[in-house]
Amino acid sequence: MPTHAAAQRLVQFFREIGEFSDLSLRALRGIFSRPYYYREFSTQVDKIGVGSLFIILLTGLFTGMVMALQALLQLKPFAATSYVGGMVAAVMVKELGPVLSALMVTGRVGSAITAELGAMAVTEQVDAMRVEGTDIVKRLVGSRLKAIVISLPLLAVVTDATALLGGYIMASGYNVNHVMYMKSIPQFMVFQDLIEGVTKPAFFGMIIALVGCHVGLGTRGGAAGVGASAKRAVVLSSVLILVSDFFLTKVFIAFR
Repeated sequence: MPTHAAAQRLVQFFREIGEFSDLSLRALRGIFSRPYYYREFSTQVDKIGVGSLFIILLTGLFTGMVMALQALLQLKPFAATSYVGGMVAAVMVKELGPVLSALMVTGRVGSAITAELGAMAVTEQVDAMRVEGTDIVKRLVGSRLKAIVISLPLLAVVTDATALLGGYIMASGYNVNHVMYMKSIPQFMVFQDLIEGVTKPAFFGMIIALVGCHVGLGTRGGAAGVGASAKRAVVLSSVLILVSDFFLTKVFIAFR
């Protein structure tokens, strides 16, 4: 019996991988063909991008402040506090900015996408759209995928900029003026770092949208199922973001 149960779980795992891959390919193909559902797309950009600005600003500001504070404490004995701006920029742009903004959006938007589509699935709205001849992947998944892939890199840029501002607020208390702060940034960064800083969040956005939509459309079991699906989508997206961040970093390092 345990062997049979393990086999069933393995089969279910590979079936879900296949369904997720099929949904992903259909969604990626669908965003480049008509109809484009501009209204749905603009609504999702407002929900995902504009709606997440406040939490992104808070995240960037206080992350930059605490990073600068820790760096200043370590650099002060060596009279190297003028390098704090470069250290904050390098870490935020390449790593913390994309990852933190993606995790914040996962918690706020990823769960909302799953809950919204899950509620539509359990109330048979999705089935009604299929009966009407609507391509639900193009309309429901494609519009959200486009919106988050465009919005998340912009949110990551806002996170980075706010973190640099927070870092300067802390550095100014240690007699680091804005000229010293800004001049240290190019010493720690190259142009490829900027490319990495916007490529990663775009990839993370794909993960958030596709996982959220896949889990949401597969929801069963009424209101309890919607809650369970939202929790599952957030956990899966967060883990995949952290794992993919490692491999993306390895790829960017290999091309230096």
